[in-house]
Amino acid sequence: MASIFSRIVAGEIPCYKVAETDDCLAFLDVNPVVKGHVLCIPKKEVDYIFDLDEKLYVDLQLFSRKVAIALKKVCPCIKVAVAVQGLEVPHAHIHLMPLNDPSEFGFGHHIKMEPAEMQALASQIAAAIE
Repeated sequence: MASIFSRIVAGEIPCYKVAETDDCLAFLDVNPVVKGHVLCIPKKEVDYIFDLDEKLYVDLQLFSRKVAIALKKVCPCIKVAVAVQGLEVPHAHIHLMPLNDPSEFGFGHHIKMEPAEMQALASQIAAAIE
């Protein structure tokens, strides 16, 4: 059965898209830890990030960098944190989270955002990508 991320890639499930290439997709996490929490995924479903072929792994990292640079422009922060844990969804993904304090980093708490706020934020980040 396809992962939820593969279903997003296929257009079966909507997302707040931030960026897309032929091989990668970035979208807002619908259960964000902080405002601006983005997920970057390869479109190809591979469970473990280190099982990606070398080219796709590098492409995903470079894609994530581009998204993180735009994210920092839109969501004022000291740094954009990067996390890869991959336990919730069996599809490789990179978390990007704008942070101003170390206490903001962690998956034990989440914030609520309204759909209109999510869509506006996704559009702002997409517009900031160079």
